[in-house]
Amino acid sequence: MTADDEREISEQLRANYQAQCDAMVSADVGTLRDLLAAEFTLTHMTGYRQPKTEWLDDIATGRMVYHSIHNMEITTDISTGQATLTARSHTHATIWGADGTWPLQLRIDYSRTRTGWTATHTVASTW
Repeated sequence: MTADDEREISEQLRANYQAQCDAMVSADVGTLRDLLAAEFTLTHMTGYRQPKTEWLDDIATGRMVYHSIHNMEITTDISTGQATLTARSHTHATIWGADGTWPLQLRIDYSRTRTGWTATHTVASTW
């Protein structure tokens, strides 16, 4: 893989991630559904591994409200033969009734599909 290929993939991952952030803040579950693989899961900082459909339902019903996401650092790694994006953000959200701003680190694994890169799994932790 050339440096140009790596740069292009990195840009695509960053664009997908930014679209996820925008959709989370606007509660646009249709866009999120399109950006995430069917088998997508989100592992919360509590360790709970939530299936895509349940997470999107929580957003749609207001059990999870993302007020703002301020990204502090975003890196990508495609050297392992797999594409991963790691983002550090300050995320203001109300999650199952708990409101706060958390310093979150998200590690997002991606797979290539016929239409581009799709997020397959996200692990959230604090930093």
